[in-house]
Amino acid sequence: MSAFLDRLRQGSPTLMLGIRGSRTIEVVRMAHATGHHAILVDLEHSTMSTDVAAQLCSAADGLGLTPLVRVPEREYGMIGRLLDGGAHGIVAPRVETAEEAWQVARACRFPPRGQRSQIAQVPQYGMRPLPARELNPALDEAAVVQILVETPAGVANAHDIAQVDGVDMLAIGVNDLTAELGVPGSYDDPRVLDAIATAAAACRTHGKLLAVGGMPPTGLSGVCPLRITGMDSALLYQAIGSAAKDAS
Repeated sequence: MSAFLDRLRQGSPTLMLGIRGSRTIEVVRMAHATGHHAILVDLEHSTMSTDVAAQLCSAADGLGLTPLVRVPEREYGMIGRLLDGGAHGIVAPRVETAEEAWQVARACRFPPRGQRSQIAQVPQYGMRPLPARELNPALDEAAVVQILVETPAGVANAHDIAQVDGVDMLAIGVNDLTAELGVPGSYDDPRVLDAIATAAAACRTHGKLLAVGGMPPTGLSGVCPLRITGMDSALLYQAIGSAAKDAS
């Protein structure tokens, strides 16, 4: 079972650093040194290659962090390469139906539960060749599948999505959702709070976790304590701005 998911189920605050601009493993070491528990490598909003993403994930695994990758699309081949390269899980954006969620979940797990292509060596086990009877169930148990619900259609289908086998978490992407609703950045819009409540009820019913991205989860019922401390590019900008202000 994923230690990352166990920690969230226990209600322990879990810090995740988003990585969008960095291209070397120093940023992973900084995340570890500053008390983070996980990283989110963002391929949806960056030009980062899958090779760089895999290196970041492998470095995170070696330091005891949980590396997740937000993919730019729900593409079977990319998901498999990232998992083979050391990612512990996949964050799939803009999922609107149970069928789409099912395709992502199947890409992340081996037969008969899924259709992940067979491999014998992964960074998590030091690239030591292991037989499928040992490696497959271990990787299946550890894989994290997070489904991003970012549209009204996705919210409407939240219960169907949450009941899909192999889906571990739903997450409401508030920035995209508010844009879809025509009120970009209006996190207090009643429709946003209703969407979170709908997803929370779906996750409760089907025993899944719910996260919220784009706004502080404080005071939101049914939301797990996953805290994205920021994207590396935004944090770097803040630090540069602060330094310039101090020097002026």
